[in-house]
Amino acid sequence: MGRATPLETVERTTGDAVTASVVWLHGLGADGNDFVPLVDELTQSAPQGIRFVFPHAPEQAVTVNGGMRMPAWYDIRGLGPGGIDEDEAGLEQARQQVEALLHRERERGVAADRLILAGFSQGAATALYTALHAETPPAGIIALSGWLPAGQGPDTAAGRPPIFQAHGDQDTIVPPELGRQAARALAEAGFAVDWHTYPMEHAVCMPEIQQLDEWLSGLLASG
Repeated sequence: MGRATPLETVERTTGDAVTASVVWLHGLGADGNDFVPLVDELTQSAPQGIRFVFPHAPEQAVTVNGGMRMPAWYDIRGLGPGGIDEDEAGLEQARQQVEALLHRERERGVAADRLILAGFSQGAATALYTALHAETPPAGIIALSGWLPAGQGPDTAAGRPPIFQAHGDQDTIVPPELGRQAARALAEAGFAVDWHTYPMEHAVCMPEIQQLDEWLSGLLASG
């Protein structure tokens, strides 16, 4: 099977020279610009020299949103406290697209143990799925306000990268219990999960960003 063509991306770099890369997947209906402002808040990890890669998901019809076309990593047919009804073929295609980006970062000179995969909401679910099935697992995973795709347990993982996982305890879009279930399943499978909750809805907040920054800085410093 041929490698997927990399998606269009927005990029930001920190530090004097790039020594690491973070591929960051946006949420449903957003685009790669959504988390670009966050880079300026990651002051602890910035001196490490990080290339942040923010890809744009392709536009497609999303069943749960009335079939409206929007940027999406794959189709979601239903979403609620009981779980997510998702397009597994589309999820696999998204994995190949994200892996192509990780491969490109390695070709650009970033070592595999300096590659981080991050995402928010559907992007977090895609990041987790990709990391669990990647030919070369990333050095770490950031999963914000997301879930573990149904039927895609962590026992298939080729490696056990550390995970920063966080969720708003007032999230009405992706119920926080789905995040907790993912954290428990990953921890039981041997992943080092740094789990946090915050008093917020389906969003990010400054305390979350600060703890993420500390985690990322520590991960890269030890790499």
